[in-house]
Amino acid sequence: MRISIITLFPDYYRSPLEVSLIGRAIESGILDISLIDLRTYGKGRHRQVDDSPFGGGPGMVMMIEPLARALEPLEDAHRVLFTPSGRRLDQATMERWSRLPHLALVCGRYEGVDQRVADHLIDEEVSLGDFILAGGDVAALAVVEGVARLLPGVLGNADSAVFESFRDGLLEEPQYTRPAEFRGWRVPDVLLSGDHGRIERWRQEQRVRRTRERRPDLLPGDDDGSAP
Repeated sequence: MRISIITLFPDYYRSPLEVSLIGRAIESGILDISLIDLRTYGKGRHRQVDDSPFGGGPGMVMMIEPLARALEPLEDAHRVLFTPSGRRLDQATMERWSRLPHLALVCGRYEGVDQRVADHLIDEEVSLGDFILAGGDVAALAVVEGVARLLPGVLGNADSAVFESFRDGLLEEPQYTRPAEFRGWRVPDVLLSGDHGRIERWRQEQRVRRTRERRPDLLPGDDDGSAP
């Protein structure tokens, strides 16, 4: 899979792309990451990429011209813009993107991006969550890792991508390992029983309980958002 990232700070990505899961995926040829410095497409001697907004207001807005030029060679890609006003990113979106041959991620900065970019040059707008960051680079790295781990051959154990949080729309159940008791804190007896059917029922109960307590918005409910 190929992922192109349009950013003002390509150096921001150097170390994260060299280590752990992502580094191994790139080294093995499963994943190809291209860092595109938006300043290369900036206007004039100073490579300008932002300007004051029409109508006045604080801050600066990223201009359409540099972004349009940066996106032109990426017409074959599914183009994503990170913006607080986008749809909230979720696991289903990660899974959908992991099946694409080419994904282009556009990292906004400053007070935002000229709306014509989203209207005419972008396929999808997403937000990492209901909070504000300095730009889209953190979100881009999150997407790279979230997508990469879903690619065949990236994880050491392929089942790890199946048995995890958000499986069937639920949070993951609690996990334990040795020792079975530490400072008087015991692992639930059911996990030591060897009864796989009982263990799976317990895990499913825990997934539902944890989701209801922590993320009731993931459960189908009434119009008021309450969980069953």
